[in-house]
Amino acid sequence: MSYPVAVFTGPIRDYPGSRPSAIVKRVVNGALMLTEHGLEGDEQAEPGIHGGPDRALCHYPREHYAHWVREFPTQARRFSAPAFGENLSTIGLTEENVFIGDIFRWGDALIQVTQPRSPCFKVNFHFDIEDLSLRMQNAARVGWLYRVIAAGRVSPDAPLELASRVSNVSLRDAAAIAWHTPFSDEQCLRLLSAAGLSASWTRTLQKRRISGEVEDFSRRLWGGARR
Repeated sequence: MSYPVAVFTGPIRDYPGSRPSAIVKRVVNGALMLTEHGLEGDEQAEPGIHGGPDRALCHYPREHYAHWVREFPTQARRFSAPAFGENLSTIGLTEENVFIGDIFRWGDALIQVTQPRSPCFKVNFHFDIEDLSLRMQNAARVGWLYRVIAAGRVSPDAPLELASRVSNVSLRDAAAIAWHTPFSDEQCLRLLSAAGLSASWTRTLQKRRISGEVEDFSRRLWGGARR
């Protein structure tokens, strides 16, 4: 099955009162190159947490925007792609039917799902909604990230096509294990066994197995003090 895709890129911008970000994206209408670092013309402000080989692309389901419009009707005009800084937007692919390790063909390229997106405090600042990152996490409406396993020419005219499924762990399952389940060695092992899982999530899960505890999310969600 194929899924038409909208494509977005954007540069790093300074945000007074917060850290630089490339969350603001603009639509791409023509063909462009996709490399292991991401789309031509796209940037990430903090590659340690927003970029790198396992996070070269961000995908956000377009159907989730209806949920946020219902949650925040006074900001309804703001909730449309690519408001969450996504590179790819589709209808028909969600955290429920996309799995860790899924490989998609897109134009001349191949991309692989590596992890759910871990929402951070920058979306709170971007929308001026104090707890939006937490709401995204709690609802598992976070989108996901890809690595590029074969670079090539891509385009909004080329749909995404599922080429291979290599695990039985959906992104919703992964989110539940990561954020909503008390420490369980069995569940950690289940997610660790998912082929294609990002290196950062692999490290985090291994640390959980050593400590027997789930890490504190407050720094990521709030940018500092625990709330």
